[in-house]
Amino acid sequence: MNNVVLRPWQKQDAQELALVANNKNIWNNVRDALPSPYTVMDALQWIAHVNDQNPVVNFAIVCKGNIAGSIGCIKKQDISRKNIEIGYFVGERYWGNGIATEAVKLLVDFIETRLDVVRIEAHVFEQNKSSMKVLQKNGFHLEAISRRAAIKNNEVVDDYIWVKLI
Repeated sequence: MNNVVLRPWQKQDAQELALVANNKNIWNNVRDALPSPYTVMDALQWIAHVNDQNPVVNFAIVCKGNIAGSIGCIKKQDISRKNIEIGYFVGERYWGNGIATEAVKLLVDFIETRLDVVRIEAHVFEQNKSSMKVLQKNGFHLEAISRRAAIKNNEVVDDYIWVKLI
């Protein structure tokens, strides 16, 4: 479709990742754990961290040879151990081209074939309608709205919980 592939992060991706991730419009739609400003050092630390995972579950989104964003998942624990949460972002210059939709499709395919889970979930801030459309196109449904459940930019916001059962 868009020549989108997911691949493990490589050390040489750090500069390009920093260029994509150091963007206030992206930061406004992700958790505060993503540093802002986002530096090459942050990128190098992230790449080292995710490449230590077994299996690797965080990937570079590559479109036509360029780093377009980041996508990955984290398995829940204890009684929720068959659940996995996904997260992603695409660089602003790539918005509106279907790249996030394709990347989520590829990650869902990876999860369904490689990981032992029965439920995939994604948390989206109330203002991020584009991400909600991406999830809907990939067969997720809005399961719940946790009212006033998150704080972003010192504002209390609603957390939309999107789910796909597998």
